[in-house]
Amino acid sequence: MLTLARPNASLNLINPPALYDPRPNGYSHVAVVEGPARIVYVAGQGGEDAAGCLAADFPRQVARAMQNLRIALQAAGADVGDVAKLTVLVVDHSHDRLRTFGAALREMWGDRPAPACTLIPVPRLALDNMLFEIEATAVLPA
Repeated sequence: MLTLARPNASLNLINPPALYDPRPNGYSHVAVVEGPARIVYVAGQGGEDAAGCLAADFPRQVARAMQNLRIALQAAGADVGDVAKLTVLVVDHSHDRLRTFGAALREMWGDRPAPACTLIPVPRLALDNMLFEIEATAVLPA
């Protein structure tokens, strides 16, 4: 796991080796804030694999992005049950795409309560052909 040194001892930025290296794009996959509670911020995860190759269609991008989200959370010692807030970005949003995302979320969260979530339809995301992105904020005991 690549952890970036920071002058603020309360902030730890993490780039798990199982995810692609985001530093050329100007961000880290995970930010952990230590305090009375540990707050974990996971950058938007898309449907790309560790080599940065993007899945071809919306359902596969959602599935891979959800897998990437779990990898990023686990790198910070968290899991989906610790997530307080999700933000989801969808290109060409439709009811079918909402059903695809909803099914993936229910599969990943199981019987646990789903976190707060905002879905934002967008015309485009950071990469060509990227259709889905999900970011999370998780809270852990100090």
